[in-house]
Amino acid sequence: MTKKLVVGISGNLTRPSKTKAFINHIAGEVAGRIGATQAVFDIEDLGPSFPVARRLSDLDPAARSIIEQLVSADVLVAGSPTFKGSYTGLFKHLFDLLDPASLRGRPVILAATGGGERHSLIVEHQLRPLFGFFEALTMPTAIYASDKDFADGILVSEAIHARSRQAIAEVVNVVGATRSVGLAA
Repeated sequence: MTKKLVVGISGNLTRPSKTKAFINHIAGEVAGRIGATQAVFDIEDLGPSFPVARRLSDLDPAARSIIEQLVSADVLVAGSPTFKGSYTGLFKHLFDLLDPASLRGRPVILAATGGGERHSLIVEHQLRPLFGFFEALTMPTAIYASDKDFADGILVSEAIHARSRQAIAEVVNVVGATRSVGLAA
């Protein structure tokens, strides 16, 4: 039986970020449901070789290790890039380096966080570039949480918890349908 893995990657560079906390929450729930281990990274964890890399072989060993985990993951939880210009470019650069076939059929949950009443606009701008990458590979699920859904960096909204549970159930079904190993109860 192969060991299952859930990998989260956040485009945010702000520490501590709500998006990373949200990714941790979702990845932890998915990992628990499918009996997997979990690893969550920020884009900055890829180090100084990442922004200038033109191919995966240009990355240093630590960055290649993170990419290998991402590509071998049973489930990917990708956090939205920030609106801070070059950070968004760095996050897109990660997916430009990957061979799309390496993630084919992989269930993906896209997670975004943002402020106030501009929910649909934020989701549109943060998640749309990622959907372009993932659409041909799998049917991604998107979850959005606003700033008011968090208290002291912890997700407190029951509506978002319910949406997360629904997305996790969808992912568990996909993993169950595409993997021959049994799922944890």
